[in-house]
Parts: sequence; structure tokens; C-alpha cells
Amino acid sequence: MGSQMAAISPVQEEGAQKVASVPRTRRVHRLPSLDHVAVVVDQGSGFTKAGFAGELQPRIVLKSSSLMPSWDRPVLPGAPGCELAGGVARAHPIKHGVVVDWDALEGLWERLMVGGLQVRPEQWPVLVSDSPSAPPEGREKVAELLFEALTVPACHMASTALLALCSTGAFSGLAVEAGAGVCHATPVYAGHSWHKATFRLNVAGSTLSRYFRDLLVAACPDLQLQALPRKTVTQLKKRCCYVSLDFQGDICDPARHQRACFCLRDGCYVYLGSERFRCPEPLFQPSLLGHPEPGLPTLAFQALQKIPSTLRTRLASTVVLAGGSTLFPGFVERMNLELEAQCRRHGYPALRPCLVAQPGRGTAVWTGGSMMASLNSFQCRWMTRAMYEEYGPFLVREVFD
Repeated sequence: MGSQMAAISPVQEEGAQKVASVPRTRRVHRLPSLDHVAVVVDQGSGFTKAGFAGELQPRIVLKSSSLMPSWDRPVLPGAPGCELAGGVARAHPIKHGVVVDWDALEGLWERLMVGGLQVRPEQWPVLVSDSPSAPPEGREKVAELLFEALTVPACHMASTALLALCSTGAFSGLAVEAGAGVCHATPVYAGHSWHKATFRLNVAGSTLSRYFRDLLVAACPDLQLQALPRKTVTQLKKRCCYVSLDFQGDICDPARHQRACFCLRDGCYVYLGSERFRCPEPLFQPSLLGHPEPGLPTLAFQALQKIPSTLRTRLASTVVLAGGSTLFPGFVERMNLELEAQCRRHGYPALRPCLVAQPGRGTAVWTGGSMMASLNSFQCRWMTRAMYEEYGPFLVREVFD
């Protein structure tokens, strides 16, 4: 971390320290023409986080999906954003980082702003995160939602990769994100995401939770694990799973399995062995679940390989890990081992990636947005309602990277 911070300019470091010193309950840096600091929203496939610029943590974290009676909303078979069970539709507005249900997203935003943060949207500028691989049209529709449905006074959209880097005080580097719905490896240089060198993997936290349920059922066939709530499975995953540093060796030697026993609320016991490290392994070997893409370390190396050689060493010196699926014990060590091995194997022995893994990286994207939106130098980068009304939603392609 020391070498990474040394590369940050004094202005960037001063801004990061200024935000870090602000208590959660205080507001900072009001926009000249507006009455409030910004609302910061990180909209993800699994959870959406929201709070106020300058604070250290989001105020609220909501599941991005929502339940609604099926008679209130027709659900067509195979609809991309819904699943139907027991007369109740579960709307998933975002899948694999891409918005698939705009009506459900509008409802999510209303729950966040009015019900969660208890603010009037027409009075608050909003900074919202955007997936590195989302189509450009999506940003235009987000602008329409914010300005027309919620009538916000100003907005800004920023790549989750850039915001992840900003959470560490950096504006250049490689962001490796592993969240609930999608993983990305995105190079960022001088605050601009390198879209042509961005790689994605659709195996992420939600996929691992479903895989873990299958592993539990196979390990404990006598238990009624099929009826386990999804939340319980996810909690067990977070509590007991870890990344193996030698997967094949651990699989072949049962003596190396770190066994554990857990008592569920109904009094049943779950005994786990290899399931603990088999669960997160698809992040490194997606083929275990039938996915053709390479694992996350390979995608990170391919992203570095695709950028100009003159920038490769600089960006490799700041490889920022972000997202809840990077929090498994052993993830950082395994990622480092495999990324270095990729460099040696493909003829880059002098390229030594330096991983930055902060303890709060599960909310790194939101934290980066909070830091960015509170800086004085950022205040000229808002897209205002007047700009939107004059030029329309197509302006987002000009204003935001």
C-alpha cells in the first residue's frame, strides 16, 4: 500500500484525506447553485447502496430485487427481469450489471430516495455508478429516469471501476471487481476507463450461492436443505467458505480439508469439508460450472496485456480489488499467485502486479463515489437539469466517460 500511495499526486491525497476526516453526520462541499450535497448510489445486481457524499459508509443497503403480487404486474414467461413463484413476482432490475427492467429500477430508486434516505429527489444531485460493460444506451435511460421520473436537479454517472480506484485515492490502475452479479477487470488511466480492454465474467456471488446450495445438498442429503432460505445459504457462504491456494492438492488430500460444523436454527447440523473451498473456486475456474470464460486472474492479465506497453507497468502497480466476492479468506493470495504466474508464463517476468485490497473493499465503489462527489474539483462535472432539457439524454455520451 505504501508504494501505491506514493504514486498519488498531492492534490489527490489531500482530497482523500479531507473526505476521510469528515464525520458521517456532517455534510461537505455544497454545490453553488444547489441546497444539498450529493446522494451517492451504487446500483448493483444483488444489492444497491445509497448515502451522502463525504460520508464514510452508505446509509442504507437494499436488495436490488423486489417482491410484488403478480396481479399488480403481468409477468410473461421468460421475461428477463422477473421470476414467478406462489403468485408473487420477484423483479430483478439489474442482471450481470446491466439494467433489464426499467420499471423495477424506478421503483428501486423511489424506495432508496424517498423511503430509505427520506429525501425529496428534486432537491438532491445524484451520483450513480455504472457497470464498465453496460451499453451506452443504458446511461441515457438512467438520465431519463433521474431527470424525468425523479426530477433531480443534477446527476453524474461514473464507472464502477473508476470509483473503486478512487476509494484508494488513485485515478490510474486496474480495477478487479467481483460482486453479486458480475466480475470485471477494467484498466483506468487518468480517470478514464479503458472500455476496449475491459473483460467480464458472469460467474459472481449469486452464482456461487446457488452452487453452494447444491454442494450442501450433496454433502447432507438427509437434511431438508432444499427448503433453506436463500439468505441462510448466503450467510453460511460468507461465514465458512475460503479460497484454496492449491485447489487440486486440497481436493486430492482429505486430510487438508478444514472441516467445520454449523447448527441451523431448526437444530439441524451441517458438516462441511471440501465444500468450503469448492464454493468460490469457479471465480478462478468457471469451467467447473460450465462457463467457457477464463478465471478472474486470467481476465485481469488479459486486460493488462491489451493496454499500451508504455502504460502497462504503471497500471499494474495499482491493481485494486473491489466487491463482496473478493472478501473470501485466501482470495487476495490466490489472485496474486495466479496473476504473477500469468505474467511469467506469457513472457512478462518484469511485470509485478501490486494488489491493493482494503478491508472495506466490499463497499469500495460507493466509498469512491462519496469521495469523488465531495471534492471541490468535481463540482464542475455535474450534468444539470438545464443541460438535459437543452440537449437531451444523448448528452451523457459527451459528458461522462
